[in-house]
Amino acid sequence: MVWWQYILMYLKVFAVGGSICLIGQLLINKTKITSARILVTFLVLGVVLEAVGLFSYIEKFAGAGITIPITGFGSTLAKGAIEGSKISLYHAVTYGLAAVSAGLTAAIFFGFIFALIFKSRSKKL
Repeated sequence: MVWWQYILMYLKVFAVGGSICLIGQLLINKTKITSARILVTFLVLGVVLEAVGLFSYIEKFAGAGITIPITGFGSTLAKGAIEGSKISLYHAVTYGLAAVSAGLTAAIFFGFIFALIFKSRSKKL
């Protein structure tokens, strides 16, 4: 690839990932929806996009712009669950959790570390 193709790729990633973050920030600033509900909404959006088969098309275009935010986590969870559902309901749950186990472990570990370092505050309404 030549240098301008890399710049175009970075712009696409930034545009999609930035749009997701912009929507989340607008929801935080302009509504009374809690951050946790917004997070779950984006996670479910990733699951739905994966379930209907649209996530892979967006991923081909945006790369890390769609996979790094929580929507990518939802997609990975859905991929594991879909793969496990071919075997049984039990495997749908366990395969889904196995697919996201590294992400969950990192989130819990770094959440704990940052909770030790910083003091959290509630959202002022």
